[in-house]
Amino acid sequence: MDPIKVETEKGHELVRRAILTQIEEGRLQPGQKLPSVVDLSLSFGVGRSTIREALSALKATGWIDVKHGGGTFVNKVLPPSPGNSHDPFKHSENVKEILEVRIWLESGSAAFAAERRNEKDLERLKVIIEQMEHALAMNNTQMSEHADIEFHLAIAAASHNELLNTLMGSLASKLTETMGKTRQLWFFEDKSSAALLLQEHHSIYEAISAQDSRLASQLIQAHLLKAADVLNRGAMLD
Repeated sequence: MDPIKVETEKGHELVRRAILTQIEEGRLQPGQKLPSVVDLSLSFGVGRSTIREALSALKATGWIDVKHGGGTFVNKVLPPSPGNSHDPFKHSENVKEILEVRIWLESGSAAFAAERRNEKDLERLKVIIEQMEHALAMNNTQMSEHADIEFHLAIAAASHNELLNTLMGSLASKLTETMGKTRQLWFFEDKSSAALLLQEHHSIYEAISAQDSRLASQLIQAHLLKAADVLNRGAMLD
């Protein structure tokens, strides 16, 4: 990887774009291992925390896979490029419609995850739950939203269906929009909502862990239907 110097201001976003460009141009191939965080830090001329933020964003959108203790790799199946006309969600701006697609897509994803998950999948979900707990304790909204996206993408990954995982990856850029809007309305109505949301994620995790596909599907559907209801109430107030 060629050294690229970036400014420290919003450095993680610049690093993310630089790595993404190398993937899109084929300089980093699917399945290829990326340099270590230390090496990337030296290459880009930024701190390690900036590199971790950039990698976390790429992971959340389906471009890379971080294997605990094994390194960071370009995903073997890449999500549609932001500029790719074949991206089915490229022009989707209706938050309600995006949420409706998520309800159907993720209820099936959760069912498959419950049937097919392995110990690594459960460990990944558990780590994300712990991140959610930390974000709640710190009252860190950005961290909480990011962990929420990671949780839903991790469920898709646990389904072990590459096409389903790719579809969720292509939706990732839209998840921030829908989650941000619903959380804003949700927390405005009830300050205890953050704790309730965390409990809902706990319950979904437990159902997947217990391999109860029907319950996992029902819980995630109820979780997203509640978000849809919040959006509907918000629209009526506009």
